[in-house]
Amino acid sequence: MIKLKKQSLSETFSIYFDIRMLKILLLGAISGFPWVLIGSSLSLWLKEDGLSRSTIGWAGLIFGVYAFNYLWAPLVDRIKIPFLTNRIGHRRGWIVLMQILILISLILWSLLNPTENLAIVISVGLLIAIASATQDITVDALRIEQIGENEGKSMAAGAAMAVVGWWSGYKLGGVISLFSAELLQNLGFENYWQLTFLILGILIILMNIGLMFVHEEKSNVREINQKTNDEFISKKLGNKNIINSFLTWIGGTIGGPIISFFQKNGFNIAIGILGFVFLFKVGEAFLGRMSIVFYKEIGFSKSDIAIYSKTLGWITTVIFTLLGGLFVIRSGVLKAMFFAGILMASTNLLFTVLAWSGKSELIFAIAVIFDDIAAAFATVAFVAFISLLVDRTYTATQYALLASIGTAGRTTLASSSGALVDWLQGDWGVFFIITALMVIPSLIILLYIRNKLNLSEK
Repeated sequence: MIKLKKQSLSETFSIYFDIRMLKILLLGAISGFPWVLIGSSLSLWLKEDGLSRSTIGWAGLIFGVYAFNYLWAPLVDRIKIPFLTNRIGHRRGWIVLMQILILISLILWSLLNPTENLAIVISVGLLIAIASATQDITVDALRIEQIGENEGKSMAAGAAMAVVGWWSGYKLGGVISLFSAELLQNLGFENYWQLTFLILGILIILMNIGLMFVHEEKSNVREINQKTNDEFISKKLGNKNIINSFLTWIGGTIGGPIISFFQKNGFNIAIGILGFVFLFKVGEAFLGRMSIVFYKEIGFSKSDIAIYSKTLGWITTVIFTLLGGLFVIRSGVLKAMFFAGILMASTNLLFTVLAWSGKSELIFAIAVIFDDIAAAFATVAFVAFISLLVDRTYTATQYALLASIGTAGRTTLASSSGALVDWLQGDWGVFFIITALMVIPSLIILLYIRNKLNLSEK
């Protein structure tokens, strides 16, 4: 459990220079990069091949697998990868295996035409999403395991650095993707997106090389604890047989973390927490899913989007994520959540101004900068919030559960974003106003449960 303590600015920023923070930064980048592939790159690829906004929006349903990765989180904790686990470690073995699957998927994409093979393209995107969602489970566990249980300040700084890393992987990957696609298109290559995916595959290889410098402690404590829990459940079930052995495994790996969460918070508050986590970033997701389509329709080129939305956005995100981490530490996570929610809604309205004013690089830059500031504060606060809620006995599974529920709200509901724009007959201004209002239900839930949450922020 993260223990957040108030500290001076110099103390906070000195923690960021710990070598472990650099490793956490890389882990975050490994998590963020696949979202470029199945988010902006896939969306723009489908758009430029003539597919409709609704099709692009519904294709985003592949993000839904992130909402359910907690279901197989216990498998990631238990199952060892042949050859890889013994040589590079349990966590790193899982990450490398998933990276290999993503690399193979990019090669497959390089051979396909979406207008002729849309089902296959989306299926490969689904494979990338499954591999990415699976690696996130072990990336989060490996990130937490870089910091000692009693190092509260370092754990809080690590949460901020993980967010910086995620956005770095997402933004810089997006820059390379967009610039590569436009360069290849200008050079006359008709299959410029397919060639771009091969270039992105090189980044996968480089990330795996960097991963080898992330320390993974070899310990059998987790296995011992799993066996202890299994033995306890087995005794409760009575005679040993195939059915009881299966129930023991299910109870020990899946049931334990869920029961622990409801026991810690109480049923009503636990449901309130889950509702808040599900709804908090829905508006942001609606905007994010359609943003690159909006930029294209309003008249911005791929290089414009790369400069303003990716490069400039990445710089502001990095700076304000670090400041957001400091803000969460000093103000408390609950105040930070309310502030972040209001800030997200306000910045969404800037896109309404852009939509109604027409193409304007100045307004575009302002909207993107403030949107990234809001996203940075919201993400750091959200990571700190769910990190405070988990029982450290079940850190990986409970964190995966809460993060997955948060992702469920962003993916399942936001998949209708394209259909909503079509229903509004392309009125982007009204669309962005609606996305701003979407944060209100989550803040009402948080207001109700705020005094009943069992948090330790010291």
